[in-house]
Amino acid sequence: MAELRATMPDQAEVLRRMVDAGLLIPTGAPGVFGRGSDFEDVRVRFEALVESIGKNDGAEALRFPPIIPRQQLEDIGYLKSFPHLLGTIFAFEGGEEEAAEQEDLASRHQDWSAHQRMTDLVLIPAACYPVYPAIAARGNLPAGGIFVDAGGTYVFRREPSDDPARLQMFHQREMIRLGEPESVEAWRDMWRDRALDLLRGLGLDADFDLASDPFFGRSGRMLAANQREQALKFEVQVMIAGSEPTAVASFNYHQDHFASVFGLRTSDGEMAHTACLGFGEERITLALFVTHGLDVAQWPEHVRERLWGTS
Repeated sequence: MAELRATMPDQAEVLRRMVDAGLLIPTGAPGVFGRGSDFEDVRVRFEALVESIGKNDGAEALRFPPIIPRQQLEDIGYLKSFPHLLGTIFAFEGGEEEAAEQEDLASRHQDWSAHQRMTDLVLIPAACYPVYPAIAARGNLPAGGIFVDAGGTYVFRREPSDDPARLQMFHQREMIRLGEPESVEAWRDMWRDRALDLLRGLGLDADFDLASDPFFGRSGRMLAANQREQALKFEVQVMIAGSEPTAVASFNYHQDHFASVFGLRTSDGEMAHTACLGFGEERITLALFVTHGLDVAQWPEHVRERLWGTS
C-alpha cells in the first residue's frame, strides 16, 4: 500500500474522472451523487457476491427501510455519541395560511424551517440498528445465536465533503451476529479475514487495522481510546484517492450494549453479545474503478469472473 500512496490521484481528480465518465452524477449537494449504469452494475454485483457468501453460512435475510423510529436512536444513546452525523425528519403540519407562508419563503430561498415540525422518524445511520429490537421481540435467541444479513440498505450520515469516497447517503451491506460472547467474537474475526480475502480477490490492495468510531466531543475521545484499547473495532482499508487509505469495511464488537438496551438474551437467559460487519458498497465500487480503470470490459479476467461469472 505504501507504493500506491505515491501514485494515487487526489480526491478532486478522482471525482472529475468519475463524473466525466458518467459513473457519478452530481446533484449540487456535496457527498450526494447519482450513479451511472456501469457504477450501479458493479455495486449490485458486489452486493450479490457478499450475499452469496452469507447464504452459505446460513444467514437469515432481514430488510428494513432507511428510516427508523426516533425513539430507537434515543434509546441506544446515538445522540450522545454521534449528534453531528444524525439526519432527522421534519414535516409540515400547518394549515393553508402556513403553507402559503412556507411556499413564499421557499420560493425566495429563505428560511422556512419555522413551518416544519420534528417527526417520530430519523434517517438510519447504520443498517444494523433495526435488527436488534426486531430479534429481541422474538424472545431468547436459539442455542448458538443467529446470523442476520440486513442487506445493502441506504444509510445517512451528515458529513458533507468533496471527497468522492465520503458520501452523505450510501449503501451499507450489513451483517450481524447475535449470541454468546465467544461465538460472536470468533465470527467477527473470521469475517475480518474473509473480507480481506474477498477484496484482495477483486484486485484491491486491502489491509486491516484497529480503528475507532467518530465519537463526538471530549467524552467521545475517551470512548474512542477505549474502543481501540479493547480492540472492539477493525477496518479494512484500501487506497482510493490522495495519500491516505480509506476504510471500505468495518467490524464492530458491541459486547452487550444493544442487548442491554433491547433485552437480547441467549438461549440460557444470559445477556447476549452482538457484532456487525458493514461493507461500504459505493467506496468499494469506487476503489474498483480507480484500481482497474473506467472501462469494465478491460478489467482483469479474474475480477470479471468474480463479479460477472465470465471474462
